[in-house]
Amino acid sequence: MSVRPADTVTRARSVERLVAGQATSDGAGVKLTRVLTQPLQRRLDPFLMLDAFGSDSADDYIAGFPDHPHRGFETVTYMIAGRMRHRDSAGHEGLLENGGVQWMTAGRGVIHSEIPQQEEGLMEGFQLWLNLPARDKLCAPWYRDFTADELPRFVTEEGVEVTVIAGESHGVVGAVTRESTAPLYLDLQLPAGASFTQALPAGHNAFVYVYRGELTLGDTPVPPKRMAILANDADSDGVRMVAGADTRALLIAGRPLNEPIAQYGPFVMNTEQEIYQAVADYRAGTLAA
Repeated sequence: MSVRPADTVTRARSVERLVAGQATSDGAGVKLTRVLTQPLQRRLDPFLMLDAFGSDSADDYIAGFPDHPHRGFETVTYMIAGRMRHRDSAGHEGLLENGGVQWMTAGRGVIHSEIPQQEEGLMEGFQLWLNLPARDKLCAPWYRDFTADELPRFVTEEGVEVTVIAGESHGVVGAVTRESTAPLYLDLQLPAGASFTQALPAGHNAFVYVYRGELTLGDTPVPPKRMAILANDADSDGVRMVAGADTRALLIAGRPLNEPIAQYGPFVMNTEQEIYQAVADYRAGTLAA
């Protein structure tokens, strides 16, 4: 991995608030923590949801996510540990393993399943939902699996290891870029005492989720299992963080769409009428036709 100098950030964003995720279950009973919930969708536009899952008890994940539909947005599944097989109605199939990412554009509709390929051991990861602009909501479905080795990585001069899943950081372009939402998705591994800076466009919504260790953002300590929503300070040009211990965290940011959001379960459109149509298409068997 190449060594990169720090971004220049003259005024870092402050922390607007800290959010604790909500314990829930999804699929066929997979236990997870919903970090970004539906009430935060407008505030963190274009992001719709972030789920964190992690357990070494097979009972928490073994049933997986059997066939279910999606329309109108993108899903980004990041496996920290474990193995999950994906199949969908378009005939795609892939195996996500340690450190891998699957990026799926549901577009006009896809029916897919995600089933663990292990009966014991740790399974840990995240699923992020990224909205699509109205003009793209009925686009053709698309997906791609990235192995851990295919994800761009670099190390800063302070020893911070950065995986660039989407966007661009310190001159390194990520695995995926999107023009409309310009998502930035970084997985950061910070040694104790190390700092990391990242330039951010002023108009982009951004948050940090600490999943191991602890960070300080500005004057605000962020404990593990907390999401820090970064304030949209008009004169800020990025984010600065310092690790209080060996830490792993996600930094996610993107350009808001500023469009209406209508959601019904796995369908995210702009109007209620479009939701009714999605449900009707699914019941008629034409959602993924």
